[in-house]
Amino acid sequence: MELNSVKETGVLIVGTGPCGLALACDLARRGVRALVVEREPGLFPGSRGKGIQPRTREVLDDLGVGDAVRAHGGPAPVGMAWQNGERMGEHRMFRVAEPTDSEPYGEPWLMPQWRTQEILLARLRELGGDVAFSTPLTGLAQDADGVTARLSTGTVRASYLVAADGGRSTVRRELGIAMTGETVDPAPVLVADVRIAPHALDRLNWHMMDTDAGYIALCPLPGTEDFQLVAQYKEGAPDTSADGVRAVVAARTHLEAADVTEVRWSSDFRPRAALADRFCEGRVFLAGDAAHVHSPAGGQGLNTSVQDAYNLGWKLGQVLRHGAPAALLDTYEQERRPVAADMLGLSTRIHRGQQERGAAAQQLGLGYREGPLSAGRAGALEAGDRAPDGPAGDRRLFDVFRGPHFTLLAVGTDAELPRPAGPALRTHRLDGGYEPYGAGLFLVRPDGYIGWAGRDASGLAAYLAPLGLGVEEG
Repeated sequence: MELNSVKETGVLIVGTGPCGLALACDLARRGVRALVVEREPGLFPGSRGKGIQPRTREVLDDLGVGDAVRAHGGPAPVGMAWQNGERMGEHRMFRVAEPTDSEPYGEPWLMPQWRTQEILLARLRELGGDVAFSTPLTGLAQDADGVTARLSTGTVRASYLVAADGGRSTVRRELGIAMTGETVDPAPVLVADVRIAPHALDRLNWHMMDTDAGYIALCPLPGTEDFQLVAQYKEGAPDTSADGVRAVVAARTHLEAADVTEVRWSSDFRPRAALADRFCEGRVFLAGDAAHVHSPAGGQGLNTSVQDAYNLGWKLGQVLRHGAPAALLDTYEQERRPVAADMLGLSTRIHRGQQERGAAAQQLGLGYREGPLSAGRAGALEAGDRAPDGPAGDRRLFDVFRGPHFTLLAVGTDAELPRPAGPALRTHRLDGGYEPYGAGLFLVRPDGYIGWAGRDASGLAAYLAPLGLGVEEG
């Protein structure tokens, strides 16, 4: 994508991780002009964030990539413990539940991060967007009306800027926003994507060996011929060269170095948990790893990041396309920072063996009950709760909610539904009741959470106005 001709945009997104690309897709379907820039010449090449939790699968399905995620990923293999070259027994790595009407995804889905990014980039291009690669941000300034960003290819003026440029965020440093946190584990970790001779190791299990030098794990990545290798180093620093990767495999497993036929990507890191002191500075927002850095043990980093984008996208859309006051954007930090803090704590406890990868890791129970946009209760649900899926005639409720609009849902009630004043709000009646909801009126936000709930429409108009929405009188 050539940038030289682009001078102004609604939103400038810095970074093409899952967070930045998910946000770009969400804005594109809202008709918001967004420019995505990436300092590297292409997408991130490694598997790093490979676990997609059930709530994130719901988000990706709404963004239009659910079928691609289903086709290119797969369930997590059952763990297999090894000792001295012998299998010691299987164990489940994650909580697995049967899908239900209200929760259609019962388990995490494994897919290498590079594939997730490829899928999101393809979707962005379907929606008419693209990415300017090899385009680092070199500086920024902002005023009351917008942000001026200096890029390697020129200057761009944007109404808002979103930093989705990772844990070493250039934008965060430019703003002087500190990260507060701790080292989760002093032992450095090697991560690599490798190919292993088929005769040497099967792809039916997630293979794990615990040695005096540190653990090593080899996880087959669905939809590929690769394994993700993770190795802890209790002493010394990881050697990320191909020979170094082969050496650690030979030293800690029953495999030989030659069994590693290819090392496709490798990196090292020290597990850390850190949270940005604030997620917003004027017209600039931090999202994803730029705002929070997780231990990978809980499989929360990528998922929390995508949901940052999902929360921020509809709010930017309401402000830039539907006349909502800019104060609506303040609720991004108010809602997402507490969630990120909770997920950081969960990741750290899982890494240290203090908590299992149970229901909390699936993020289906997260919500915004205490948030500034939550008002009311009806039936079985309170404003701020996730809106459950379920049958809706010949469709699903998630099909009714799908898209950039709000949905006023009437469940098991003959309460009158007001007429929306514009296309950003739709109505749907579900006769006969549905247990996960009970009975009442529920305003479902574009990100799938209930914003307002009540027995009838009293007070709804006043709630809608600060969101840039309205209903017709009479």
